Amino acid sequence: MGLPSDAQKNGGGGGSLNTLVRRKQVDSKHVSSSGSRQYQLARALTAPHLIAIGVGATIGSGVYILVGTVAKEHSGPALTLSFLIAGIAAGLSAFCYAELASRCPSAGSAYHYSYICIGEVVAWLIGWALMLEYTIGGSAVARGISPNLALLFGGPDSLPSFLARQTIPGFDIVVDPCAAIIVVLVTTLLCLGIKESALAQGIVTSVNVCALVFIIVAGGYLGFKTGWHGYELPAGYFPFGAKGMLAGASTVFFAYTGFDSITSTAEEVKNPQKDLPIGIGSALSICCTLYMLVSAVIVGLVPYYAMDPDTPISSAFASHGMQWAAYIITIGSCTALCASLTGSLLPQPRILMAMARDGLLPSFFSDINRSTQVPIKSTIVTGLLATILAFVMDVEQLSGMVSLGTLLAYTTVAICVLILRYVPPDEVPFPLSYKEAIDSVSSRRAISNSPADVCVEHQKVYSLNTPFLVRKETTPIRFPFINRAWNFLVNKGNRRNTAGWAIMITCIGILIFTCATSFSSLSSILRTTFCGIGLLFLLSGLIMLTFIDQDVARHSFGQEGGFICPFVPLLPVTCILINMYLLVNLSAATWTLVSMWLVLALLVYVCYSCRRSPLKHAYYVPAADVDEIYEASAQAGHNLNVH
Repeated sequence: MGLPSDAQKNGGGGGSLNTLVRRKQVDSKHVSSSGSRQYQLARALTAPHLIAIGVGATIGSGVYILVGTVAKEHSGPALTLSFLIAGIAAGLSAFCYAELASRCPSAGSAYHYSYICIGEVVAWLIGWALMLEYTIGGSAVARGISPNLALLFGGPDSLPSFLARQTIPGFDIVVDPCAAIIVVLVTTLLCLGIKESALAQGIVTSVNVCALVFIIVAGGYLGFKTGWHGYELPAGYFPFGAKGMLAGASTVFFAYTGFDSITSTAEEVKNPQKDLPIGIGSALSICCTLYMLVSAVIVGLVPYYAMDPDTPISSAFASHGMQWAAYIITIGSCTALCASLTGSLLPQPRILMAMARDGLLPSFFSDINRSTQVPIKSTIVTGLLATILAFVMDVEQLSGMVSLGTLLAYTTVAICVLILRYVPPDEVPFPLSYKEAIDSVSSRRAISNSPADVCVEHQKVYSLNTPFLVRKETTPIRFPFINRAWNFLVNKGNRRNTAGWAIMITCIGILIFTCATSFSSLSSILRTTFCGIGLLFLLSGLIMLTFIDQDVARHSFGQEGGFICPFVPLLPVTCILINMYLLVNLSAATWTLVSMWLVLALLVYVCYSCRRSPLKHAYYVPAADVDEIYEASAQAGHNLNVH
C-alpha cells in the first residue's frame, strides 16, 4: 500500500517496453489551469483566422501546375472528379484531426496526440516526421517563389542580380538569394505575434483566392462563349477510364495537405472546441470547391491532350487571346507560395516548443517571449534552418520526404482516434511533486473501502475496483462455442485487450493488403494470396471493433464539448487504408531517405531525450482517480498557505 519505493521509482517503469509506450497526461481542466509555465501563448485566434491559415497553407502553386499534368497524363476531363475524390479522402483525415484537436487543444498537433494515445517513441518519430513536412516543405516552397517573381518582371532572367539564382563555380550548387530573403521576412513576421501573422496570412490568401475566382469567372465566360471544346471529345469524359481518374486522385491528394497546420495553433485559439473544427472543415471545403471549379473550367477550355503541363492555366487563356491574364495568374501563384510558406513555418516552432515542454528537447525551445507571446527562439531556429536549405539546396528532390512525413502523421492521427474510442489511456502519469496527494488518496481509499485496496507494482498505482471497461448487455446465444467466444469479447477483463488486438490486426491487414496490391514485381499467385490474407485481417479487425462497445472513458478524455468524429471505426480505418496505400506507393529512394532520418531520430532519442523525459520517474495512477488526486493536492496547498 502507498507509493513505490525509491528502487522501484527509479527503475524505469517496469522495463524497456513500458519506456517505449509511456504516455503523457491528456489535456484537462487541471492541466490547463495549472499555470506552471512562465509565459503562455496568446489566445487571439478565431475561426476566420484559422480558415485563412488553413486555406493559405493548403493552396500552394501546385494547383496552377497539377491541372495540366494530371489531366494530360491521368484523368482527362474527369479531373474534377479526381479533385473531389481526393478532397473526400483528405476530409477523412480532417475529421480525425478535428476530434483530437478539440479534445486536446495544445500545441504539437500529431506529435501531441501520439504522445497521449500511443507512446513516447512513436510521438518522437512523428515529431521528426513533421519536421520533414514543415521545414523541408517550406524550403521547397521558397525555392519556387523566385521563378514566379521573375515572370512578373518580364522573364526568367529579369530579376535583379542580387536576387537572381547563381551557380557557384566548381561546386555545381545553385544558390537562391530571393528564396532566402523571403524566408527571413516570413520568419520576422512570425516573431511579431500570432495575430499579426494570421492577419498577414489572411491578406495574402485573399489575393490568391481572388486570382482563382478570376480564373473561374473569366474562364467560365470564355467556355460558354466558345462552347466548351475541351469536353467535346470522341473518347468521352473518361479517356483513361476509372483507373486513370483514381490515379489522378492519388496525385492531387497532396494538393490538400496543409490543413493540419491549423491544429498546431490550437493553444492560441480563443474557443478551440468550436473554432478548430470549423476552421479545419471550412478550409478544406473552400480548397476542394476552388480546385474543382478551376479544373472544370480549364479542361473545358482546352482539350486535355493539348494542355501545356508547365503553364496550363496561362496557356489556356492565351489560346483565347487573353495573354494579359498571365499576370493575374502569376500574381496568384506568387501569393499562393507566400501563404504556403507561412503555413509551413508557423507550425514547426510550436512542435519544437511542445517537445521541449515534454522534456524531450532542451528547454531553450520552449521559451515564450513575454511581449509577443510566441516561441521566438524556436521560430528563429526554424527560420534559420529553412533559410539555409532554401539558399543552397534544391529541395524539390526531397519533396517525396515531405509527402511521406505528412502521410505518416495522417495515419497516426487516425490510429489515435481508434485508440481514444476503444482503449483510451487508463493510467495517468503524475510527477514526484504529487507524492503526498497520491499517498493521501491511497490511504483514504484503503480505509474507506478495504476490498478496494491499492497495490503498487512497477511504479504504477492501481485501484483494484476501478471500472476500466463497461460490460455490454447481451442476449443469450444458442450455440455454446459462439456463446463462449462472445462472452470472452464482452467480458470486463478481456474487452480492452480484445479491442487493442483488433486495432493491431486491422492495421496489419491494411499493411499487407496495400503492399500486395502495390508490388507489381510479385507473381499473380502471391499477390492474390497476400491480398486475401490482408483482407481477412482487415475485415476481422473491423468486425471485432464494430461489435465491441466503445470505452465509456472516452467521454472524459481531454476537454469536453468538442467535435466527435462520426462513423467510427469505419471512417478512421478507411483513412488509414488510403494513407497507407499512398505511403506504400512512394518511391524506394524516398523510403530510404526517410528511414535514415528516422534512424537518426532514434539515435538522438536513445542518447539524449529518453534520459531527460520527465515520465521516466513519474507515478502512474488510474485515470478514474485523477480528479481526487488533484483535489487532494489543492487541499494540501491550501492548508499549507493557511498555516
